[in-house]
Amino acid sequence: MGTRLKVLSLFKKLHRTRIDVFRDDERALTAARLKINEEFKKNKNETSEENIEKMIKMGSDVETVLREAVLQVEHVAENKLCMRYSLPLHLVVAGQLISDTLWELAAAEVQSQESGAGDGDGDETVCERSVFLMGSKAGGKTSILLRCLERDEPPKPTLALEYTFGRRARGHNTPKDIAHLWELGGGTSLSDLIQIPITLVSISSLSVVLVLDLSKPNALWGTMEKLLHAAQAQVEKVSSNAQTFKPGAKQHKAARSAARVLPKDYPDKELISPFPVPLLIVGSKYDLFQEFESDKKKVISKTLRFLAHYYTASLIFTSIKSESLMSKTKSFFSHLAFGLDRGKTVSCDYSKPLIIPAGADSFSQIGSPPTTDVDIMSLHAKNPKDLWKKVYERVFPSESSGEQRDLKDPGKDPQYSEPQIDAMRAQKDQELEQYKRNAAKSWKELELET
Repeated sequence: MGTRLKVLSLFKKLHRTRIDVFRDDERALTAARLKINEEFKKNKNETSEENIEKMIKMGSDVETVLREAVLQVEHVAENKLCMRYSLPLHLVVAGQLISDTLWELAAAEVQSQESGAGDGDGDETVCERSVFLMGSKAGGKTSILLRCLERDEPPKPTLALEYTFGRRARGHNTPKDIAHLWELGGGTSLSDLIQIPITLVSISSLSVVLVLDLSKPNALWGTMEKLLHAAQAQVEKVSSNAQTFKPGAKQHKAARSAARVLPKDYPDKELISPFPVPLLIVGSKYDLFQEFESDKKKVISKTLRFLAHYYTASLIFTSIKSESLMSKTKSFFSHLAFGLDRGKTVSCDYSKPLIIPAGADSFSQIGSPPTTDVDIMSLHAKNPKDLWKKVYERVFPSESSGEQRDLKDPGKDPQYSEPQIDAMRAQKDQELEQYKRNAAKSWKELELET
């Protein structure tokens, strides 16, 4: 009788999970309800206590996977998904939105974890990686991503945080590797959303691409600093939280071992601060950058070389108007997304686009910060990175805090403008202000009468 109550309890729990995971999706709710009921009816006459306990454990594990490994998204364009709302869930299964198969996928994931399957390196194993793109507002992230994926479609402004995916077969009749691709819009204004793509599930195979607009050098350092700080904090938080999970699940083990291990002969190993996951810094709009004065180009180039080496990142300058540069950029991207060879090209010449893989540079090659009008010793820097920041911002003062605060309100962002809605909003704002003034007068008159 006790086992029977456990079965009924699990049955109710699975239905609660169905409502939580697939809320507002009538098709998914119906399919999930039918699947749960089907499994219950199929096994309701089972009498073996051992088999019943196994099924209870499987059902409980499946419920856990569904809560921890599913993210509800909305299909907004071909091969493109957008979050509908934030849930405590964090995996899109190769872009599949066929909800009635998620139960089988969850069960397969549980069986895989228990059997240890998927740990080998055979050709039949599907490899999944995650790449998170962030960077300068309107810096060309979407255009670069589309070109790297060889998709012939016009780029559109990124709405907050968007998801897409890429697939690539390693050979004939072999499963395709999958790259989960996240893109953060809005520059630094939506950095809080970084917690969505950087999760316990993704961290072991995560790479970050930071796209910096070379044509807007005054915003470059601030964008880099805020986004990298936010991403690093989230990676460290997820790694720390992984210690609290039971040590049986495969992804939990991977998360705990996600820290980068550099070779013993890595240049300046004692002086750098490695970013916790592989990092690629892309300097975009090189075609506009070429028009800058030689001295300014040198300051930007040397500073980005320093930052890339300091964070153990690869660095490449690119432009969507140059097929040659985009081809090299695609090689770096494919290395992160699919593990392909990124090529052996290295270019440190400031008169040409920089192409420097991680580990191919050193502080001795980069040299000291480029300054002639001030004594470096008088800048009172706390560390080398702070010194480079002070020198860089002498040449390119950062944007005012007032301008940055405006970006916090997406409703004021011109790229999301809707004339009719904006006009109605302005009218309502005026009515609200008039109401406040009338209310204030009423209170003053009331005070005078008393």
